[in-house]
Amino acid sequence: MHFMTALKAAWRQRDSLLCVGLDPDPAKFPAHLAGRPQAIFEFCRDIVDATADLVCAFKPQIAYFAAHRAEDQLEALIDHIHERHPGTPVILDAKRGDIGSTAEQYAVEAFERFRADAITVNPYMGRDSVEPYLAYGDKGVILLCRTSNPGGSDLQFLDVGGEKLYERVARLVAEEWNASGNCGLVVGATFPAEIARVREIVGEVPLLVPGIGAQGGDIAATVAAGCTADGTGLMINSSRAILYAGKNEDFAAAARSVAQDTRAAINAHR
Repeated sequence: MHFMTALKAAWRQRDSLLCVGLDPDPAKFPAHLAGRPQAIFEFCRDIVDATADLVCAFKPQIAYFAAHRAEDQLEALIDHIHERHPGTPVILDAKRGDIGSTAEQYAVEAFERFRADAITVNPYMGRDSVEPYLAYGDKGVILLCRTSNPGGSDLQFLDVGGEKLYERVARLVAEEWNASGNCGLVVGATFPAEIARVREIVGEVPLLVPGIGAQGGDIAATVAAGCTADGTGLMINSSRAILYAGKNEDFAAAARSVAQDTRAAINAHR
């Protein structure tokens, strides 16, 4: 299934713009998982099973798996999502960015090894570094545009011929790179004015919006700035606030409760 088809179906069927980020940190796991060889998989699996009916996507961050030599657990997790929760898009948060021949290998890693439905990509090496991902026409390619970190403005606000660099990226993606209709953009929730500007430039291109929850982004402002006319168009990501809502064996139930509240808060402003 095309990533965008699955995403639109999830928006509609689950009445949700919530994306749950899977950033597993074993130091924060409940005590009963300590020392278990598959603890990362088990923790994420239980979060997924508790929240899948509430989300439009899951977003595992590859560094949290690779740092613990747990890429096999990431593979197993994505397989689990596809098998137990079919139709739920999985975005591999990898922020890859390299020359074309290397990008080809990263694309194989994301889409053939891990079987992700989409990947985050750094576009700042230009079109040839993005084309290997775009070649997978049914997979999502979500490009960094206006990021939520404080240092993002160092480059993204540079003037390039009368517009800011992040605006140029948004325009390139919407007007030149999105021939297969499989592109999205990352715009941080901490900058609602820039979300609105990107939405103005790109029309209905989906936006992945990190930064609510632990990072302090405002849900109402994010929804007002980024929703499309039909009340969709956003994947609003929350990670730590949901993952670590509980510290005991009932951690998955606690995560579900926070996910329910977050979805409800988002929907209240749609």
